[in-house]
Amino acid sequence: QVQLVESGGGLVQPGESLRLSCSTSGFTFSRYAMSWYRQAPGKRELVAAITSSGSTTYADSMKGRFTISRDNAENTVYLQIKSLKPEDTAVYYCNAKYGPRNEYWGHGTQVTVSS
Repeated sequence: QVQLVESGGGLVQPGESLRLSCSTSGFTFSRYAMSWYRQAPGKRELVAAITSSGSTTYADSMKGRFTISRDNAENTVYLQIKSLKPEDTAVYYCNAKYGPRNEYWGHGTQVTVSS
């Protein structure tokens, strides 16, 4: 059974940092490209992605404060967020993708940035 479980979200003040984790099981993690998306009221948007070989890409608006990484030994992908802003408030989702037919989503973790 495939599982993606996000954690690490919560209520934080502007300027603080967070590290989100996505722990996975039920598929060969090392083969999959992993991504983080976020959804505020409105559309879901890509934050960052990391390939099976470790290459990373970021949405233009996310460059600089977001860092995606993965630990294949732990089947986990991380998203480090620095200098959080109120506009970063969203539900953050983990995505796993391998080819056109293998794609999985987690249930999300809420990040709220407010003073």
